[in-house]
Amino acid sequence: MSEPAATQTIVIVGAGQAGGETASELRKQGFTGRIVLVGDETHVPYRRPPLSKAYLSGTATEESLYILPPAGMEKARIEFIGGVRAERIDRAARQLHLSDGRVLDYDKLVLATGGRARVLSLPGADRPNVFPLRSIADVQALRAHCLQGKSAVIVGGGFIGLEVAAVATKLGMKVTVLEGLPRVLARVTVPEVSAFFERIHREAGVDLRTGVQIAAFEGEPAVTHVLLGDGSRIAADFILAGIGQLPNVELAQQAGLAVDNGIVVDEYSRTADPDIYAAGDCANHPNEFYGCRLRLESVQNAMEQGRVVASALLGKPQVYNVVPWFWSDQYDLKLQMVGLSAGFDRMVVRGDFNSRAFAAFYLKEGRLIAADTVGRPQDFMFAKKLVAMRAVVDPQLLADEAVSLKTLLPAA
Repeated sequence: MSEPAATQTIVIVGAGQAGGETASELRKQGFTGRIVLVGDETHVPYRRPPLSKAYLSGTATEESLYILPPAGMEKARIEFIGGVRAERIDRAARQLHLSDGRVLDYDKLVLATGGRARVLSLPGADRPNVFPLRSIADVQALRAHCLQGKSAVIVGGGFIGLEVAAVATKLGMKVTVLEGLPRVLARVTVPEVSAFFERIHREAGVDLRTGVQIAAFEGEPAVTHVLLGDGSRIAADFILAGIGQLPNVELAQQAGLAVDNGIVVDEYSRTADPDIYAAGDCANHPNEFYGCRLRLESVQNAMEQGRVVASALLGKPQVYNVVPWFWSDQYDLKLQMVGLSAGFDRMVVRGDFNSRAFAAFYLKEGRLIAADTVGRPQDFMFAKKLVAMRAVVDPQLLADEAVSLKTLLPAA
């Protein structure tokens, strides 16, 4: 793979974290050709995690979210086309057709199309006070309703739902969280950690209900009540749908690229078309560490995969093989997670689930495969290293708070 010439054009579809990182990394690594960044939002690339936290609460400005401010993009000679959709890829001609009629020629194309919020398929879900939370515009629309004394019903007990519940509670709202599964965070952690966060939210005044089914949203023109499957009703000034996201794969699919829970890429983040790459929430990549294919929805994944794509485009391919990590801020608590705990055969706890600081370590055949920490940044930092090393660790030492995790690194 030779280094691209200065006359080449790299077009990036998707102006989120992965797209922005790919563009800036290309310049950092010395690419001097043309870079065009296409986004369906009018905003320049920005960070999404603060949307449900600091930006919703009003403690962060829109400008503070920007990854690539307009002046920075201009200086880096990154052309930004915002508020326009990529409609079609002509692979034979190496052209990208945009919704405004423009056609962009490319030498290499990067699909960083991200994901979109899942929508509720319930009667009344199309009412004007039922909101998703995926973009700056979503939060701006939601903010007008986040007033003291108002009632918010949040559908979904995942990260987004619980983070918004924490912010809304702090703003003096009456908050109800409805989760269809038997516990919150069920897809990402163990029952003990779920129970901890359920307790924290209830102690803060949240009406948190698990194992519930929603029958309909009632009211015209806006929703006034949520009707549950058991016939009970909950008053609501607005509804937030925090039920996950879907990868944006339609553009790739229409171009005949392989799609299977995301755009299928190889270990270098390249699709079956050698001129097209994919990165971020939309990409399904092989992961040697876990021995399977993964599609990850995280900032860390978007940034690191964006860098790998940039390196590959510049003729310096690197295998993308990372240990995923995630975090969530709720009230004054920070949950930090590393690795995927599915399939663990032993859990070791450092600290106490009844306190506001603990670490849960997940072992499989003696090896540390994942960890969840609350209020223990140092433990998280060393857990990341131990998981990446596939360390075999003594469970008793893991549990002993008198033993620094740092001391377990050399033995690993």
